[in-house]
Order: sequence, then C-alpha cells, then structure tokens
Amino acid sequence: MRRLPPLRALEAFVRVVRLGSAKAAANELGLSPSALSRRVQALEDFTGKKLFVRQHQAMRLTDDGQAFYDAVSPKLEELAEAVEGQVDNGLVLRLHLGVPSLFGGQRLFPRLPELRNLHPRLHIDIDTSPHQETRVGDSLDAAIIISAGPEPSLYSVRLDHNRVYAITSKTVAAELGPVPDRAKLSRQTFLIHHDLPDSFVAWKAATGLGDFTPVAIDHYDSGQLLLEAAANGLGIAIMHDDHFKRSGDDRLARLYDFEVESPYSYWFVCRPRALDSRPVRLFHDWMVKAGV
Repeated sequence: MRRLPPLRALEAFVRVVRLGSAKAAANELGLSPSALSRRVQALEDFTGKKLFVRQHQAMRLTDDGQAFYDAVSPKLEELAEAVEGQVDNGLVLRLHLGVPSLFGGQRLFPRLPELRNLHPRLHIDIDTSPHQETRVGDSLDAAIIISAGPEPSLYSVRLDHNRVYAITSKTVAAELGPVPDRAKLSRQTFLIHHDLPDSFVAWKAATGLGDFTPVAIDHYDSGQLLLEAAANGLGIAIMHDDHFKRSGDDRLARLYDFEVESPYSYWFVCRPRALDSRPVRLFHDWMVKAGV
C-alpha cells in the first residue's frame, strides 16, 4: 500500500484553506496556533513543497498549495462519503436552506432532481422568509440571497450578473410606446421589490428622465407576485432580465430597450465553518458545478 500523508495534517491544511484563516482553523480544531503550524509543516515535509506563504499571522496559498488543494479536496470528499456510507446506515443528510421564492421556482427546483439523483440522502428544508442573511449560521445552514454584496464575514459565491428590466403587460407597453415619455411615465405605478430599491434609481437614470416621479410606487416582498401584478396591468415592475426571461409569461413585455447594469446579484452564502458540514458542502459543490 502506498504511504499516506498524515490525516491530521491534511485536515489542518484543508480547514485553513476553507476558513481563510489559520486562527479560525486552529479554533475549529481546538489547537494552539503553533500546533496548527506544526501540522501544516508536517504536510509540507511530506509533499516536499511549500504550500503556504506565511506573513505574520496570515497564511496565503502558494501556487503549489492551490494545486495540492484542488487535487486533494475532492478526494477527501469522496473518502468522507465512503466512510459515512458505511457508518450512518443510510441516515438522511439535512440542509436548512434560505431561498427567495422566485429563485426557487425559476432556477432551483427545476434542477433539484439532478441533485437528488447524485445524493439521494441529501434532503433540504426550504425557508423563504425575509432577512435570510442575518439568520445564516443560526436557523439557516446556508442561503441564496439577492444583494449588492454579502456581509464580508460570510463565505460567498456570486451566482450571476444581471441587467435591470422594466416589465409590464403588453397592453401597458403598447400604450407607452417605444420611447420614454415623461408625462406618460409620471402617470404610471411602479412596482419595486423590497430587496431591489436601487434598481429603480439605475433604470430611471438610463432613461434620461432620472428626476421624474411616478404617481405611485408599490412595494412587494415576493418576486412571483411582482411579476403577476405586472402581467395583470397593475404597474411597471423593475426587476432583472433573468426574471423576465425565465418567467415564460407571454402576457409580459419589456419596456424600452436600455442596457442597465443591476446593482444586485444572487449569491450563495454560509458561515466559513459550515463548508465542513457535509450537507452544505454537497449542495455548494453541486450548485457551483451545475451553474444553477
């Protein structure tokens, strides 16, 4: 049998990389900083490569370190899955996930059968209530949020880049015409999601009528209801191009033809230490690879 690297040293190495901090890794493992350093040094001695550049208390991956992590991390996941398969007798893996309802309906649920086929023991409790970012690490293991940028203390992956669309019914779009008209727009009701207030500011600036004031602004906390309101002629919804394209609703029309970069994106977020949780890691790796 080939000689294996010290598993405790591998564990220390992986935790430093995933948590982004030697101090956090030492705390997670219940080690002193010097003990953690010795474990990493043991792995470097085994591989014959310098895996980190040490700068005061910081540890930054070298190119060799990144290559080693990329090669070893998936194998460790396979080992963990193999061991769990022999030990837990088929127990369910449970993930508590926060998801905006529109993202869930348009993007996540159509792809979840793929995840179920890959990991049949992984089950997900879905939470669509508001303020999910603040509950990550408490009542939620992880969340998908729409944000200009997540809290820096969270581990995050940006899932998309978007443009701002004004979406309304085909009837309203025909009445307003192809060119922005201040008088006509001022008589309209605009529909704004609570999580996307700056999208309206960006869209107004792009029309060249940035100081116009509509007759009313109605606020929603549900993207699905926002699209439904627009489709029924209740106003002009300011949303993302992806929301419009994925809706497949032939009652809807895009108003005007402006290229407006959105201040917001969807993000996957969790606490850094949560990546050591098998349910979080399985979902994260699948989502990133699948491009959900």
